[in-house]
Amino acid sequence: MKEIKISDITLKKISEDRDVSLLFREKSAIANCADKIGAEVIELPAVKSPREDKIIYKTIAQNVQNAVLAIPVGFNNEDVAVAWDCIKDAKKPRLQVELPVSTIQMEYTYHVKQAKMLEKISALIKEAKALCGDVEFSALDATRADEDFLIAAVKEAEACGAGIVTICDDAGVSTPDDIAALVAKVKEAVSISVYVQVSDRISMAVASAFSAIKNGADGLKCAMVGKNVLLTGEISDAINACGSQIDTEINLNNTKIHASIDDMLSSINHDAYETKKTVSEKKKILLDSDSSMDQVTGAAKVLGYELSDSDIGNVYKALIHVCEKKGAVGYKELEAVIASSAMQAPSTYHFETYTTTSSNMSSAMSQVTLKCNGETICGVSNGDGPIDSVFRAIEQCIGHHYELDDFQVQSVTEGKEALGSALVRLRNNGKLYSGNGTSTDIVAASIRAYINALNKIVFEEA
Repeated sequence: MKEIKISDITLKKISEDRDVSLLFREKSAIANCADKIGAEVIELPAVKSPREDKIIYKTIAQNVQNAVLAIPVGFNNEDVAVAWDCIKDAKKPRLQVELPVSTIQMEYTYHVKQAKMLEKISALIKEAKALCGDVEFSALDATRADEDFLIAAVKEAEACGAGIVTICDDAGVSTPDDIAALVAKVKEAVSISVYVQVSDRISMAVASAFSAIKNGADGLKCAMVGKNVLLTGEISDAINACGSQIDTEINLNNTKIHASIDDMLSSINHDAYETKKTVSEKKKILLDSDSSMDQVTGAAKVLGYELSDSDIGNVYKALIHVCEKKGAVGYKELEAVIASSAMQAPSTYHFETYTTTSSNMSSAMSQVTLKCNGETICGVSNGDGPIDSVFRAIEQCIGHHYELDDFQVQSVTEGKEALGSALVRLRNNGKLYSGNGTSTDIVAASIRAYINALNKIVFEEA
């Protein structure tokens, strides 16, 4: 029997469908689930925020044990190096060149014509191949492309070193026969593996997948959850029931797949898409001196905090004091009050000194010195800017990485010598810990805020 490879695109689909990005723990849960059920490949979303994504993707790369870890390289040569830096520590890294091949996408989205797109495909694949031995070319919107150009594109990709080409039905209006015919033509044109990403927009994803397999497709791209996408559970059930009819099998663990996906959804609060509601609920928070303690507790829960009775009391008193001066406060002010008033922990770690150098020509480099139980500890790290590098240096000092859930900076006073305030939210075992710091030096304020949140974690764990 022919074994069809399954490439999991859950993280990509959720990233496209959501207005707010997944939390780090949610991304890890999805990647771990895909690895656990036997997906051949786990695909990461393209890098949007290099500082944050690099930390998250490097951690995922270290945790994924069996699957290939793939990431898109963007549209410029500089983006290739950024993407590679995120996954180079993975056991099986793969770089993906994802470019459109339909006229409408090329000209209206990227403003290039066929000849220029072929040059771009060639340049990016060569750049990716110089860094990573495993390179894939995804022909976006392939079902609406001129077939001659599609064939030229996949041949160019193979010639430049791609080991896989993927045909994508982004429009979602192709029938199973259309998909089958296109797969057959591409298989005839290249000697490398051909994957297919079908759509379920017209509820024919499984049928299209079967047609693609019968015409030579080597792999399928599917997601555990998502809209208008081939679902992992559905294709797994279908192939287990009817795979013998097309002499096909897949390597997914069908006995665990549904339970594992349910567990994964539970870890992301059964909510892969609900983001607008969360954002709007935060914006609705408005508290004044007449607000009750129950109202303050409810507002804190909307922000993600589970506070003890004593902490709620401290936050309530501090909030009323602020409201007497300001009149009313929103969610940002409430977060600052929680950071400064809730769970005031003894200082296990003390901030001593820091040194940082940065420029627009190179990565920032920082050294941070802390004291813990009378012992001086020092960490040195680089990063995308001074804040990123000092946070990494702190992690080096303490020997642990905590998820940075939020980071905010604002001025407290006016003028050149303005006092800056930083708010840091760290997440540990699903719980939020916030810390704040103030200084005329915003980097120092950020370090103090991070240490303040860190001390709360250490205190509660102890």
